[in-house]
Amino acid sequence: MPEPSLRRGRLEVSGKAAPPLGPPWPAVIKNPCALRAPVRSEHLSPPRCSLRTAQAAMAPAGAPSALPLLLALLGALLPEPGDAQVSVFPTEATLPRGGSVLVNCSSTCEEEAFLGLETPLTKEERDRGHNWKVFKLSDVEEDSKPMCFSNCGPNQTLASISITVYRLPEHMELFPLPPWQPVGENLTLKCQVKGGAPRAQLTLVLLRGEEELSRQPAVGEPAEGNATVLAGRGDYGANFTCRAELDLRPQGLGFFQNTSAPRQLRTFVLPMTSPQLETPRILEVGTSEKVVCSMGGLFPASEARVHLALGDHRLNTTVTYNKDSLSATAWVEGTAENEGDHPLVCAIMLGNQSQESWRNLTVYSFPAPNLTLSEQEVSEGTQVEVACEASVGLRVRLSDAPAEPWAPSVQFLLNATAEDNGRHFSCSAALEVAGHLLYKNQTKELRVLYGPRLDESDCLGNWTWPEETNQKLSCQAWGNPVPQLTCLRETDGALLPTGDLRPVKKQYEGTYICKAESPRGAVTRKVFLTVLSECASVRGCAQVGTEILA
Repeated sequence: MPEPSLRRGRLEVSGKAAPPLGPPWPAVIKNPCALRAPVRSEHLSPPRCSLRTAQAAMAPAGAPSALPLLLALLGALLPEPGDAQVSVFPTEATLPRGGSVLVNCSSTCEEEAFLGLETPLTKEERDRGHNWKVFKLSDVEEDSKPMCFSNCGPNQTLASISITVYRLPEHMELFPLPPWQPVGENLTLKCQVKGGAPRAQLTLVLLRGEEELSRQPAVGEPAEGNATVLAGRGDYGANFTCRAELDLRPQGLGFFQNTSAPRQLRTFVLPMTSPQLETPRILEVGTSEKVVCSMGGLFPASEARVHLALGDHRLNTTVTYNKDSLSATAWVEGTAENEGDHPLVCAIMLGNQSQESWRNLTVYSFPAPNLTLSEQEVSEGTQVEVACEASVGLRVRLSDAPAEPWAPSVQFLLNATAEDNGRHFSCSAALEVAGHLLYKNQTKELRVLYGPRLDESDCLGNWTWPEETNQKLSCQAWGNPVPQLTCLRETDGALLPTGDLRPVKKQYEGTYICKAESPRGAVTRKVFLTVLSECASVRGCAQVGTEILA
């Protein structure tokens, strides 16, 4: 017989194997006519039976009449009226809520007994016979003990049937789990079940997936079951359920179970350490710097959230996740609106916990100092004013100025000379920000215009070298603008050989006229080049001289 299923609405009644709907057979047959009674009569009264019929039924064919002996035997066996008993079948029944059951009440009374069934349940007499009745009990909602009674003469006897009503729980629920559960902490599961009977056969089971965590009887209304587990990383995403089991197999009905909706657990690990925050301590208005916040030892890292903010302004953050770590990057910009000190905060949130790091960031404004030259390009001998000035609240220094302490402004006068051409002046400003001393400089170059220079140091007037040696000849003119230099031999206008001479030739010898010329004027100079051959006498070699032509 397959196990019943409440989903299909089958009503199952359990008890002993059903007897005929007539009276139960007595241990001693008091009325042989009862042997001819049908198992289930469709009539309200059994067929007639005479003593002769009974005698014929009990005597073998062809046997001589033994009526006197039979009567004597029956007289000895028939009980007195006070010994009559009432019986009920079945004595136990298990049925679903709202079900029905047939109850057979019968009596061993020799006389016609008055039979009845005492019960608050809805009842209907379905059949009857000599000293037996069948009742149908309907719409049974709860456990009950109907009582069969028999009035035999002055005596009354009683017999009861125990009816047990079974039903699955009306409501069962696994209480909500915490949104996040820290790994390594105990988690208490709680299941509540309303309804369900019989409670003696009702069991509550708490499960993790298919793993049974606890099994306990359903006690009280509502019944509650508990289990405690140590949360681990492997419980992340695990489903927990509560199952009610109603075992009616001992009653021959089957095994019923119902499971609550699953609840999923999320476990996490957030180290009890602060995130690593890499950020500048100071930031100038108009610039931007990268901020990096990182943390390791997370589980699951992909579920972690990052909050990076400068003061009340949340930064646009890019987060990179690894197996058990993350790194968040953002750019912070210095603006005039956020000038001053602000906390730069990095918070990493996982589960219902968070860890935070913060640094103070100072946003500052530092304008460059202002360096001015009264004229940046002047003729030699012109007086130039050099001035260095700082913004409000700053101090400056000017290079090449007389030694003075830092001041809001510094200036001095310069009589420009050729040596000042290309001279750089530097104006420095200083600002202290959050314990850091910062400097800003502005530099300008002075250009001095002067005529050509062809000095002895730059163009020797006398060169004497042995023939066939390696030498280097240089002749350079100075001036602003740069003058054009030409050196021609007096005799034939040949150019003075300059640069590397490898080797020196006799043909280079001679007197050369070098002329440096620019819009600022011209200057000339004689250069003597002597090439010595091997000396013929001990008197040595001839000497050469230098002459400057105005």
